[in-house]
Amino acid sequence: AAMLRALRRCRPGPVPLPALAAALGPGPVPGLCPGWSPRAVPARGRKTRHDPPAKSKAGRVKLPPPVDPEELLVVLERYRQHRLVLSALRAEFRAEVLQKKREERLAAEGSVEELEEHRRLMAWNDEENARQRARREERARKEEEEQKRRKLEIAEKQAKKMEAFMEEKEKEVLQLQEEAKNFITPENLEARIQECLDSPRNYNFAIDRDGRIVKRTVLS
Repeated sequence: AAMLRALRRCRPGPVPLPALAAALGPGPVPGLCPGWSPRAVPARGRKTRHDPPAKSKAGRVKLPPPVDPEELLVVLERYRQHRLVLSALRAEFRAEVLQKKREERLAAEGSVEELEEHRRLMAWNDEENARQRARREERARKEEEEQKRRKLEIAEKQAKKMEAFMEEKEKEVLQLQEEAKNFITPENLEARIQECLDSPRNYNFAIDRDGRIVKRTVLS
């Protein structure tokens, strides 16, 4: 409490040493009592860079925090976009400032003809930019129409191929249905066996190079 009262009474400049010694009590007495500042508050000692580490932290290895690769890519892409936007804004503002300075300089110099020439050139530049923009839009529209036409042609070709495929499959199904009439089933098995017995066929024959039968054995 005595020290707080002494600090409240402190003012910048010299202070009588007996009053300060009586307020602080026994101990070293400073020569001056500065105004209230952090320098007047005693601070505990700090380690220097040459002191050894504490025993509890001697074997500690500082590792950087883990970084998610996907999150890092997203953050880098957003920073890149942010820098692009800022650079574009700076360039736009710089162009505006330079334009204003140029116009002010031309106006201050009294060069009305140069200012008019500059305005005429800027108007021509704007018209040329508009013409080029219209050409780009027309070219983009034609390219889009060409892409649509190509997609339509591809779709028509795919439809024709699918239609031909379906027709071929239908023919195959009809042919199988027609062939299925001659299939051997449990119902006509006896009749087919009897038919084969009634009309035997001899496959024991020889042919020449032209496929003509030259010799046939007689069934016994």
